[in-house]
Amino acid sequence: MKTMQANVVTPDGTVFDGDVEMVSVRAQSGELGILPGHIPLVAPLTVGAVRLKKDNKVQRVAVSGGFIEVRPDKVTILAETAELPTDIDVARARAAKERAERRMAEAKQDEIDFKRAQLALRKAITRLEVAGK
Repeated sequence: MKTMQANVVTPDGTVFDGDVEMVSVRAQSGELGILPGHIPLVAPLTVGAVRLKKDNKVQRVAVSGGFIEVRPDKVTILAETAELPTDIDVARARAAKERAERRMAEAKQDEIDFKRAQLALRKAITRLEVAGK
């Protein structure tokens, strides 16, 4: 099967760099599946798991927003943060999830605090999903 180069980059450096057969991401407009030869595209990403497929294996990376740039032979993901499953501290992610759930319950009258807690909850859940927990 054809491959393309994929990079996941954060302000702290490169998290993933390799050849893949397919990239799946959650953009603000919905799920995107990118195959080699895809038309050029730039889209904002939401909090979610990036799935990088090669040889029937899927490498997942938790990202907390950013952008995807697609060219026919290359996909670049510029993420605010990105973590491989081996880099995720599961205990810390669980604690963040619980803290966000408490904040959401307490912040019902304050819309800004509620939205912040909701975003923190999405990040924690994504990290736990990518870590397989």
